[in-house]
Amino acid sequence: MKIFRSLTLAAITLLSHQVLANVDPLPSWNDTQTKKSIIEYVQQTTSPDSKQFIPVSERIATFDNDGTLWAEKPAYFQLYYAIDQVKAQASQHPEWKNTEPFASVLKGDMEGVKKSGVKGILALVNATHSGMNSEEFDASVKNWLKTARHPDTQRPFTQMVYQPMIELLHYLQDNQFKTYIVSAGGVDFMRAWAPEVYGIPKEQIFGSSMKTEYKVIDGKPQIMRLPEISVLNDQAQKPATIQTYIGIRPVIAGGNSDGDLEMLQWTKASSYPSLSLLVHHTDAEREWAYDKESAVGHLEKALPLAKQEKWTVIDMKNDWNQIFPKQ
Repeated sequence: MKIFRSLTLAAITLLSHQVLANVDPLPSWNDTQTKKSIIEYVQQTTSPDSKQFIPVSERIATFDNDGTLWAEKPAYFQLYYAIDQVKAQASQHPEWKNTEPFASVLKGDMEGVKKSGVKGILALVNATHSGMNSEEFDASVKNWLKTARHPDTQRPFTQMVYQPMIELLHYLQDNQFKTYIVSAGGVDFMRAWAPEVYGIPKEQIFGSSMKTEYKVIDGKPQIMRLPEISVLNDQAQKPATIQTYIGIRPVIAGGNSDGDLEMLQWTKASSYPSLSLLVHHTDAEREWAYDKESAVGHLEKALPLAKQEKWTVIDMKNDWNQIFPKQ
């Protein structure tokens, strides 16, 4: 009887492995060489018998967010949060009616906001992301996401994520890769929603940050947000952030712009087999087609380097049969 049960258990185990092997882990990806390369990489690096095997402790995967895991057009989504906060707080700041870029925001003039450049955008961020404690900011972002909609698609912003990349994150997580977000976006802005959407816990999300101050207010210890950027987590700062807070060089990294170039280089130089992924926005019908001419997600230096360094370039139009989650 025991032998029968053992044989039955072995048969069920074998069958389950066969079934899992036949399940497509990336159904929103077309059967192109890109998909084959990703699956082959995961299979080879997680098989104990493989010469390319990577220990679980070294299976680190880092991903940019804007333009890599969710869309970033026509402007970074965090900017829309800042714009809505300016409108909501305008009655408390009459001076904004005559101060740029606040005046343009209140007029609904996005071109005027763009003309203000990085300095203007930082002014919006500093004004709307500070003057509250960490819990209040987290609640503010979550409340905004409940009703905010993308200006072109009218989807909730959390439905503007890329279904193929969600599948890739889950595929890596299922194969014991520890997934991180390393983005130029605000770290606390992302931590308000990304854990639920991506399955990545808050402590594995890194981004740009505001200066903060510890205070005891009415007997309660609080972390107060100050109107000044502390760290801009872009370009060369990304591998520095990885080294400081993760302490292990990634074996997989994904990005979509020149701001991710150094992180992809850093990953490519791993002593283990590596996979540097560069998302190229080529689908003007289902999303947006852009690269070197775009101010948002500017991609010029990293694309030729990808060919030179043999990174895997994800062509959205050809490699993905679906862009956003089905509603």
